[in-house]
Amino acid sequence: MDSLQINFWVVVLLVVLAVGFDFMNGFHDAANSIATVVSTGVLKPQRAVLFAAFFNVVAIAVFHLNVASTIGKGIVQPGVVDHHVVFGALIGAIAWNLITWWYGIPSSSSHALIGGIVGAVIAKSGAGQLIGSGVGKTVAFIFISPVLGFLLGGLMMVLVAWVCRRTSPYKVDRWFRRLQLVSAGAYSLGHGGNDAQKTIGIIWMLLIAAGYVGAGDKMPPSWVIWVCYTAIGMGTMFGGWRIVKTMGQRITKLRPVGGFCAETGGAITLFIATALGVPVSTTHTITGAIVGVGAVRNASAVRWGVAGNIVWAWVFTIPATAFVAAVFYWVSMTLF
Repeated sequence: MDSLQINFWVVVLLVVLAVGFDFMNGFHDAANSIATVVSTGVLKPQRAVLFAAFFNVVAIAVFHLNVASTIGKGIVQPGVVDHHVVFGALIGAIAWNLITWWYGIPSSSSHALIGGIVGAVIAKSGAGQLIGSGVGKTVAFIFISPVLGFLLGGLMMVLVAWVCRRTSPYKVDRWFRRLQLVSAGAYSLGHGGNDAQKTIGIIWMLLIAAGYVGAGDKMPPSWVIWVCYTAIGMGTMFGGWRIVKTMGQRITKLRPVGGFCAETGGAITLFIATALGVPVSTTHTITGAIVGVGAVRNASAVRWGVAGNIVWAWVFTIPATAFVAAVFYWVSMTLF
């Protein structure tokens, strides 16, 4: 088998691994899309995952590939990425997702992937090969996205309370059981639009490194786009049930009106981030929005200890996945 054939099959295996990560991303983050609508009783779990998966895939027709461009071309200097870097990055991200899923911790698949890329690149060539602006805006949104979700979720709750101040609780509950379908659909749309593009970006990065796509191309191959959106939708259909309870009830108790406000605040945040090309964490976003809704109702209604444990998982995600990715970069050097 000549070197060209070896290179081709290595690329195929890494694409399959990336699609597997994309599926796991949907599986892991399904709770972000469905936890509120399930915990409020608006949809049964089985219907909720189908609903969310549908909007994950529909996002292909809504969003430009700004996030994919950031991942594919905006994190690492041209010419640095090779199959060893991609392998290390993907294994680091997948390992962290499995650990946090097993323990029911709603961590970020997005930052797991970024951490994996950063760790593998540093292991190969040092931190100087990272693009500061791309890494910087991603790290900044670790803090911006939950704060923005918190503010928008809280503001939505205040606005709804004022608009419905003379309406009976029964009518409010009935209206928002219907409106929550709209907000849940919007949030799932934002989830698919932002998260599927991260895998599109790393496959694009791999294809550029292997010479199958030109570095100057403005779009990845269409098959990459369709495969990644389909994979995240399929992952959402299977659902990460261990995380649903944490997101939907352990942080604060939600009713349909609160679920609507949290999902709407989270969806707006995701739409903004995707338009700016920032690979933002859907987990951070919806957690901030849920806490914002709970804090408006009553600060004591938020279980701050649970929220604090989630924040610690956010803090450790990038360094933990960077370390695992660096280890598997070196492992890859001995395997391939």
